[in-house]
Amino acid sequence: MIADPLFYALAVPAVALLGLGKGGFAGAGSLSLPMVAFATDPVQAAAILLPILIVQDAVSVWAFRRSIDWYVMGWTLAGAVIGIAIGYVFAASVSADMVLAMVGAISILFGAYQLRRNRMGATTASDSPGWVGSLFGVASGFTSQIAHAGAPPWQLWVMPRQLAPAYLVGTTAFYFAAVNWIKVPAYLALGQFTRANLTTAAALMPVAIASTFAGVWLVRRVSPERFYTAIYWLMIAVGVVLVAKAIA
Repeated sequence: MIADPLFYALAVPAVALLGLGKGGFAGAGSLSLPMVAFATDPVQAAAILLPILIVQDAVSVWAFRRSIDWYVMGWTLAGAVIGIAIGYVFAASVSADMVLAMVGAISILFGAYQLRRNRMGATTASDSPGWVGSLFGVASGFTSQIAHAGAPPWQLWVMPRQLAPAYLVGTTAFYFAAVNWIKVPAYLALGQFTRANLTTAAALMPVAIASTFAGVWLVRRVSPERFYTAIYWLMIAVGVVLVAKAIA
């Protein structure tokens, strides 16, 4: 089990953000892996967070089990399987610094994209064909495997479809629950489910469960605009620092 106090100073709020994201504040959890990567290897950080994500998925899927768009789910998940396989090859064949740079770049791009989308406001609904969703699913599976950051490319296709709020949250919950289980064999093959990593994940689990229930409660009562804006700016700042650390 990891004993570094700095790790837990970063991991506890990171896991809380994951819980808020799983509870309905989609995208909030994308900051989590960059935060944890400040204190440990990014691949190890991703392996520690994966069991936590799976437990949080169970909570969010149960909460939104009656709201799912199977058309969106089917097309995007088909592509995600391919993306996860590509991400596994990438993580197994490059240096930790390269993975760190990828995590930072994902954070910067996602934060900038979301801030720009917020400024532009809502657009007309899109009904692009399912195969396009599969292409975005490939990108989502890849970034999810590398950095647990599959939301950005997935949202690029899904958000313009303007699903009803309950169906957006429910479909997101089911999609990422499936994606996280699909990633398990890849992390086993990478040798990252060590005793130290699993016991560290177990120590963080109470925070994970409590924050997910808090997210479910809050998403039905709180306007998320200001919360999201702060998260996106912080993601950009963290991403810049991670990229700088990787190339230093």
